[in-house]
Amino acid sequence: MSSIFTIVHILGVVIMGFSGLMATCLITSKIAEDGATSAFYEGTAITLLTGFLMFFVTQNAPKKVSKQGGFLLVTMCWSLASLFCTLPFMLQLPELKFVDAYFEVISALTTTGGTIFSGIDNLPMSINLWRHELTWFGGMGIIVFAVAVLPILGVGGMQLFKSESPGAVKESDMSPRVAQVAKSLWTAYVIITIICIISLNLAGMSWFDSICHAFAAMSLGGFSTHDASIGFFNSLQIEIVLTVFQLISAMNFATHFLAMKKGSFSPYVKDIEVRGVLFVILSSCVLAAGVLWHNDTYPDFFTCLRHATFNLVTVATTSGFMTQDFNQWPIFVPMWMLFLSCISVSTGSTGGGIRMIRSIILMKQARLEMFKFIHPYAFKPLKIGGNVINENIVASVTGFIFLYFMCIVALVFTMLFSGLDFITSFSAIIACFNNAGPGLNLVGPASNYGVLSDFQTAVCTFAMLLGRVQIFSIVILFVPEFWRK
Repeated sequence: MSSIFTIVHILGVVIMGFSGLMATCLITSKIAEDGATSAFYEGTAITLLTGFLMFFVTQNAPKKVSKQGGFLLVTMCWSLASLFCTLPFMLQLPELKFVDAYFEVISALTTTGGTIFSGIDNLPMSINLWRHELTWFGGMGIIVFAVAVLPILGVGGMQLFKSESPGAVKESDMSPRVAQVAKSLWTAYVIITIICIISLNLAGMSWFDSICHAFAAMSLGGFSTHDASIGFFNSLQIEIVLTVFQLISAMNFATHFLAMKKGSFSPYVKDIEVRGVLFVILSSCVLAAGVLWHNDTYPDFFTCLRHATFNLVTVATTSGFMTQDFNQWPIFVPMWMLFLSCISVSTGSTGGGIRMIRSIILMKQARLEMFKFIHPYAFKPLKIGGNVINENIVASVTGFIFLYFMCIVALVFTMLFSGLDFITSFSAIIACFNNAGPGLNLVGPASNYGVLSDFQTAVCTFAMLLGRVQIFSIVILFVPEFWRK
């Protein structure tokens, strides 16, 4: 029972944090006079009051979270605290169904970038800012923010960090410096975001568009202030800036912080994931451009390379921007893009999917098994970057990838059961599970998730949550042995 009070206490802190985010949009609404002031005023008041009451009535709760409580809290932060984020949408747009508002919030916080909104260009400025603030905040994770703040309140955050750590930092390096690690990641995140905002403005965006799109690029969230996304600007300069920063965001932010601290590019050179991410994505851009050119999709190779590079990078990094309707491209290219969204980002990045390091471990393990088949009496450990990988880690990676694909299979069949066609079902689940944004067919770049039924929208929402918390944090809650002392 005491653990429940502790979880409610921490949830109160997180919910109050959301009220602070709403307050910035309230100020924006008043300055812009966009008609959404009352929605943010009421939303901020309700959220702040609820969060404060939860925090106040449980202030004597134990200042420690058990392992079980840590995993439960991760899930509750993503799923329950997010309910309050729907308030500005529901209050400003009374015709909006709750399932759609909740989808939009989860899409933002999980940095998926899929939307149910049409007419985004006509949304109040503060509503658009709210979508992008949630995306940026979700980019490094609600829990990392909590880890940095909770020690100040006397609440330990170690269990939370172990439940969902966006940084590939060894456990021995984290304790007892959990808050410092989280702050280091946030420092790198904020600095690079500011650079991205300035770069986009210099490339031709307004300051408001620069802020919103920088938030979306750094979080790999892919939201835009326009229905046509980045295609609205039709600017090669803007596409280049966003491509660069999406690739940066697909890398480990711990590596970024280390590079800043040392003033050297050597951390990138030594990071095996960085090399893997850049090789896989950049070589795929050339391959995709070649396929488009061979099929006469565009008049010349440079145009093919431009559109293939931007749209492939944005899907592969699980961002979700777009400049072209790649649903009309030769099917190999968009399918390859969706496949890349499964494997192409680093641990410690703001992206989703299996992550590059797991892919590398699995590939090396497969090669090792073939070696053992040829040399059954030889001893050869699995190594990455000169370090021997423990067999427990290999087993954990194998188990994760099995669960990953089984969850996708189950969710795709659920969508098929609802009456949706295969391409839409498959691509929607892949895109949502990897937090990648647009899919194909009915949920392709020229459309959005608003065409789905309430049930289908709910399934996609669950897929986003399951993918964002890396499966285990939710699945483990349903294992009876986990709750036994």
